[in-house]
Amino acid sequence: MGQSYQRVLLKLSGEALMGDLPYGIDPTIVQSIAQEIAEVRSQGMEIAIVVGGGNIFRGVKGAAAGMDRATADYIGMIATVMNAMTLQDALEQVEVPTRVQSAIEMKELAEPYIRRRAIRHLEKGRVVVFGAGSGNPFFTTDTTAALRAAEIDAELIMKATKVDGIYDSDPKINPNARRFQSLTYNHVLTQDLKVMDSTAIALCKDNDIPILVFNLSVPGNIRRALMGESIGTLVGGSCEVC
Repeated sequence: MGQSYQRVLLKLSGEALMGDLPYGIDPTIVQSIAQEIAEVRSQGMEIAIVVGGGNIFRGVKGAAAGMDRATADYIGMIATVMNAMTLQDALEQVEVPTRVQSAIEMKELAEPYIRRRAIRHLEKGRVVVFGAGSGNPFFTTDTTAALRAAEIDAELIMKATKVDGIYDSDPKINPNARRFQSLTYNHVLTQDLKVMDSTAIALCKDNDIPILVFNLSVPGNIRRALMGESIGTLVGGSCEVC
């Protein structure tokens, strides 16, 4: 990849925060993420974070169990704020000034999401964690990540996962699965590769925001990705198989 970045958006799933636990938050994982973010921030990089809530509550599963979908999604949004506050605490323990902005008003806990204020925080060297998704049901936190990245003029979305990129088949099932180094947005959409939902991919395509899919569980990968090392799979303008 060979390119370093100035302002990025890190997308963390709720599942990434729970590690090997069946649910909840693994403090060791959160502390490790905070340490890596502190390291890259000290080099002058601006970092925003969108966090999911699937480690606490997943709206789709709630709807499948008979709950109203919109209600289930709102509960999921509240779960993301819990994760955002946990990340904020971990970051501030390593002396990284952090602000949580919520798309649903929770003035005792977080700032409301205001685009200009978020950008100002980033310019001041603060990490901004976006909670409560986009504030709308039926939209995923992946779509929120694409939306917020466009709004703050991020140069890259870093999609943290438990695998080291995008494969042509499931590497857990097929030991000969091939990892792609680069793919176009169209290839991801037409092949239905499940990197992010189609709305998120389309938003990134329309706004020319590349997506780096990488393995969060490897220590140092956040720093490596931001310094332009060739890890994971980059979704953007080029494609090694198209």
